[in-house]
Amino acid sequence: MELSGSQMVVEALKRESVKVVFGYPGGAIMNVYDEVYKQDFFEHILTRHEQAAIHAADAYARSSGNVGVAFVTSGPGFTNAVTGLATAYMDSVPMVVISGQVPITMIGTDAFQEIDAVGISRPCVKHNYLVKKAEDLPRILKEAFYIARSGRPGPVHVDIPKDVTAQIAKFEYPETIKMKTYKPTYKGNVRQIKKAIDAIVNAKRPVLYIGGGAINSNASEYIREFAKITGIPAVETLMARGVMGHDNPLLLGMLGMHGCYSANMAMSEADLMIAFGPRFDDRVTGKLSEFAKHAKIIHIDIDPSSIGKLVNVDFPIVGDLKNVVEAMNPLAKERVDPSKYKSWRDLLNRYNEIHPLKYEDSSENIKPQWVIERVGELVGKDAFISTDVGQHQMWTAQFFPFTFPRQFITSGGLGTMGFGLPAALGVKRANPDKISINFTGDGSILMNIQELMTAVEYNIPVINIILNNKFLGMVRQWQTFFYEKRYSSTDIEVQPDFVKLVESFGGVGFRVKTKEEFDKALKDAIECNKVVMIDVHVDRMENVLPMVPAGGTLYNMMLEYKE
Repeated sequence: MELSGSQMVVEALKRESVKVVFGYPGGAIMNVYDEVYKQDFFEHILTRHEQAAIHAADAYARSSGNVGVAFVTSGPGFTNAVTGLATAYMDSVPMVVISGQVPITMIGTDAFQEIDAVGISRPCVKHNYLVKKAEDLPRILKEAFYIARSGRPGPVHVDIPKDVTAQIAKFEYPETIKMKTYKPTYKGNVRQIKKAIDAIVNAKRPVLYIGGGAINSNASEYIREFAKITGIPAVETLMARGVMGHDNPLLLGMLGMHGCYSANMAMSEADLMIAFGPRFDDRVTGKLSEFAKHAKIIHIDIDPSSIGKLVNVDFPIVGDLKNVVEAMNPLAKERVDPSKYKSWRDLLNRYNEIHPLKYEDSSENIKPQWVIERVGELVGKDAFISTDVGQHQMWTAQFFPFTFPRQFITSGGLGTMGFGLPAALGVKRANPDKISINFTGDGSILMNIQELMTAVEYNIPVINIILNNKFLGMVRQWQTFFYEKRYSSTDIEVQPDFVKLVESFGGVGFRVKTKEEFDKALKDAIECNKVVMIDVHVDRMENVLPMVPAGGTLYNMMLEYKE
């Protein structure tokens, strides 16, 4: 059949079973929005900023495993979206972002709202396209979804000039895609897998190092089985929280800059590291030359460019993590004796007893860690947890009892303040039967505060818990530790009345200064079924500990702060 370019976009989304699109219209993408008006098979959610549209689509994808979709217009519409693209790219999130562009004849003329969107997006997307004729659109859109979700996932950008959206051409949507230069490897090399099992059998102090790839490949079930079969203790990165489940006796906790003592010491003293889909981020490794320097390394990843990129790998295995671990499990069951590592597990458990994650509770000031623990006690596995970036993010990673993969939605690689609120909206649309909670700070929440209006218009009941210390908390902490308490531009005691603010949008607000008030506020927030802000006044000077200073070593953690 013959369709216009804009009709092709809508039809492609139908073929890809897209249910929700987040976006913001403008002149260059107006033809597409005219077709959005006529269709009824997907919901379009108008965010109040393009960055928020991308974050919402991002979190929709993270929490559901489906490809997130967003529309933006040209020029400033696209440049507003770049932060969202970079956020998704750093964390390997499958998305397709479609932008409008000025007509082909006007490209390069500095036309109104023209920007080189493809040039700008190139460093922060998995792939991008500038569509030059409508007849190419079906293939390009099919490729975009295929590339976004296959291999190592990532955002794909499709830039469509306005005259192309008006062109009429034959619509033939491919059923399959074959690309000569892009063929992800899904099955691991059998010989390498056997070598990895040999290394595990010979190891005395092995550790499972679980990264975000475990979430993307839906490998959690197989990793839990592998850990149970082998008895090998496990650590999780920020992006892998929930893979093992908080109550798993083999889980030591999160490692890295704000990781727990036992997890960081496990990596420092291990003689074998089994890396399940991490990327050896600097916030995890600290000083590379000292990172796991006694360990041989097995690294399993679907992205061959990630293997050996930062550390030397003894046993590289390229393949989909779920497939590889599924193949490893029967071999491990046959050859690995879990009792062999008992003394190693006992040592690490002893480390945890000596230096557990802790904080000094107070009857005078609410501690932010208490708030997070309390939410875990009250809603636990019934909630998805989004965060912004800063102290509250690290406390959430440390103290919330994550039960299942994809439960924790946060910006890891880019560290994007303003992510939390639009992310919580995307999560709720993808998981309407779950509670969607955003832990945020009084700095982060203002960065996309306009999305309260989106929540109200589309009746998306998300709960924003502001851990309000009237500081840009993480920067203040570094200034305390390393800058002799010169609090340059971090004291934000002048701030809005958050209760009145959310009420002005049509939501509900609670101001909390005691634990009893918090319990009641959370209960009322869940029951009211509206967008909520709970403004919790917490201890201003609380620090995130343990902490490994930038460039430091995992085995040399700051466990407490002394004046």
